[in-house]
Amino acid sequence: MKNLWNKAILPIASISLASVMVVNIIPETLVQANSNVQSQVQMKNHVLPLGTPNLNEQRTSMNPAPGVTYTKINRGETSSKDFFTVDVAFVETHEQAKSLLANLKKDGFKNARIIREQNRAMDDREKDPLGYIVRVGQYQLEADATEMRKKLSEKGYTGHRNVYTGEDGEKTTGPWVVNVLEVDQDRFQGQLVPELANDAVTGKETLTQMADRNDGIAGVNAGYFVVGEKDGTPGDLAGIFASNGQLVSEAINGRSALILSSVEEKADIASVSTSIQATSSDGAVREVDGLNRKPGLIRNCGGVGGDTTTERPKHDFTCKDESELIQYTSVFGEKTESGDGVEVVVNHAGKVVGIRNHRGGDIPSSGSVLAGTGEAAVWLRDHAQQGMKIQVKSEIVGDGKLMELDQTTSMINGGPRLLENGKISINAVEEGFHWEEDPGFYYRFGERRNPRTLAGIKENGNLLFVTIDGRAPGWSVGANFEESAKIMKSLGAVDAINLDGGGSTTMTVGDDRVTRPSDAAGERPIADGILLVE
Repeated sequence: MKNLWNKAILPIASISLASVMVVNIIPETLVQANSNVQSQVQMKNHVLPLGTPNLNEQRTSMNPAPGVTYTKINRGETSSKDFFTVDVAFVETHEQAKSLLANLKKDGFKNARIIREQNRAMDDREKDPLGYIVRVGQYQLEADATEMRKKLSEKGYTGHRNVYTGEDGEKTTGPWVVNVLEVDQDRFQGQLVPELANDAVTGKETLTQMADRNDGIAGVNAGYFVVGEKDGTPGDLAGIFASNGQLVSEAINGRSALILSSVEEKADIASVSTSIQATSSDGAVREVDGLNRKPGLIRNCGGVGGDTTTERPKHDFTCKDESELIQYTSVFGEKTESGDGVEVVVNHAGKVVGIRNHRGGDIPSSGSVLAGTGEAAVWLRDHAQQGMKIQVKSEIVGDGKLMELDQTTSMINGGPRLLENGKISINAVEEGFHWEEDPGFYYRFGERRNPRTLAGIKENGNLLFVTIDGRAPGWSVGANFEESAKIMKSLGAVDAINLDGGGSTTMTVGDDRVTRPSDAAGERPIADGILLVE
């Protein structure tokens, strides 16, 4: 698979695909797509709401399939006012900031300064400033900022990082590189499918590899997932995932998800929760804590059964529970996660056909394995004996209503919600993107510009999948939550959600990757993607 960007060339990447239209968007000018492009793209008399309205914007559009329009948007230019600097710390109070500033100046860092971060999440009830950033230096080259960090380390300062001010979330001229896929499901004759890496929960795979393996027409990365073993099963979806009528991963309760259907029903975005129960033939009932993951580690939290430190959503945090009942199905892989506890093998009819006094056994192709730790292991010994029956029932609630999971329904985790009924509605606190003990987390994740992957639904039911390259000064500065919401609204979405972003942000069109990876190692292996296939 080719890569459409070139590190040595910063202007818009060329696209070697048929039916291409290049449009220079001039503010206050109406531009319509020409007849050789079958898309219904009509450039209205507004541009992307990024930077000032007078920035240059160029759009390149083509149709990879009937009913599918791909548009690449290049907007703005590098600002002479932006520079590299070093964030020494993000602190909650002005007093803390002044104390740190005094220490820095005492240690010889005379150009240290304090920046107040006033902005909070839209649904944050607090009105005081979010916090204060203490910075040192102003450099045109990142290497010089790195050299300053070495000096800070020599003086005993820790936790500092290089930043580029164009990514602060304040005024800038960019630039931005935005990729847009619009899918008219009435005209598109293929399928829109969520795809697991390697067709299993365990392990990861790049979107490029997924697209190649499935002959994808186009695709984007999808939900949040476990990256390393310390946080659970690598590749485990950190939130809900359902496909072909099968619930593969439980919800981060109360967090938004993208809900797709292959029938005539419109796609939806809803706040979802799951409730899963195991009922023994002796009448005993036990909550099932999770599906297809390592017991005891709940990535992004939002679980049940007394998890610590919280049962509320908490992004990029791993909650713990020493007593869990986990159900494994064949989609997980060949074997369950190994460790202490008890496992019960259940056949397709729910009958207990095997008991193991340890975890880490084979998963049957038909049926499932129930693995218990702590109190859950005791429950299995008492109520899941050989020959008894265990029925596992799952319920999914979306926006307070019971949802039916059938063969045509897919669910993909994400968050926070960005648009609801045509209005910007970013519930970042509710969905766990604000840590009370560390306001800097929300600042870095939601207020600063980062690479983003977004999904939206237009009034007519068309689907939008959007990526915004980021962490690449001179190429694209990314977007914050509010800018992401405004982008989706300007593209016509009435409902929209933030999907996994950062180094995961990827889009493919045909045989090409059209996004620029932000990880130094290149395209990041991910857990799931959304593919358009024939």
